[in-house]
Amino acid sequence: MDTGEISFDEQGLVPCVVQDWSSGEVLILAYANAEAVAKTIESGELHLFSRSRQEIWHKGATSGNTQRVKALRIDCDGDALLALVEPSGPACHTGERTCFYRGDVSPPASHEVLPQLERTIAERQLSRPAGSYTVTLLDDAALNAAKVEEEAEEVGRAAREESERRVSEEAADVIYHLAVLMHSRGLTFADAAEVLAERSDG
Repeated sequence: MDTGEISFDEQGLVPCVVQDWSSGEVLILAYANAEAVAKTIESGELHLFSRSRQEIWHKGATSGNTQRVKALRIDCDGDALLALVEPSGPACHTGERTCFYRGDVSPPASHEVLPQLERTIAERQLSRPAGSYTVTLLDDAALNAAKVEEEAEEVGRAAREESERRVSEEAADVIYHLAVLMHSRGLTFADAAEVLAERSDG
């Protein structure tokens, strides 16, 4: 990235939106100065500038919740940054995953649904509540695979014979069962997205 394209304000700062690389969810809005940007590029981990403390801030240096930077982007006017990161823990000092956890958070935006589903699956695997269908699938790979096949057939039939709503419902069933199957193999939709990205380059 050419840092010469960044237009810092009169205080030497530029706003930085921090976004989850895998899910697209916005995690933080903070500020950076030229030194913070340089340290971010050099280290590969997010550095910001604390306006309250008037110092460089290595995100997660104290808590351990660092953020590995996958990409830095500059907006069209050069006066804002977008940091795409892989967070190693909660982004917010409150312990919340994102700083934007208040206000109109329900229903979730469409891009938030799949990450939320994957987090729920991971939580079920850890807590293992009695009677959980998700846990049953996680413990039985053959059953899970059969359900993916069954639901894929049902979405195909719905596409041929039923309403758009039924297609959406059956597609949601496929996505859920596929998410559980991938999680049971230590994978997420981000892994599939990487493959799609590779294919799009060809």
